[in-house]
Amino acid sequence: MNKIRKGDTVIINTGKDKGKQGIVLKLVDGGKVLVEGLNMVKKHAKPNPAKGEQGGLISKEMPLQVSNVAIFNNASKKADKVTFKELKDGKKIRIYKSNQEAIDV
Repeated sequence: MNKIRKGDTVIINTGKDKGKQGIVLKLVDGGKVLVEGLNMVKKHAKPNPAKGEQGGLISKEMPLQVSNVAIFNNASKKADKVTFKELKDGKKIRIYKSNQEAIDV
């Protein structure tokens, strides 16, 4: 069970985008996450006339290590850690460690 999932709001702990917030677009194999609008790089693309694509510089997001992001707690407006709690019906949910508030409802 992952502590960070698609659609979570996260804050960056290290790197050039430290302190910025974004939404997780997808989880990538190898313990990485793709965050919307963060860790942007310029990529040189060749034109492909068969597909009608133009060449040039393209800005795109690159994956970040999951250890370099933390889930954002809206109640405290800070980064927070995640733990799991098992409900009476056997279902596991994620909760914030600081205030024991449920993330998944």
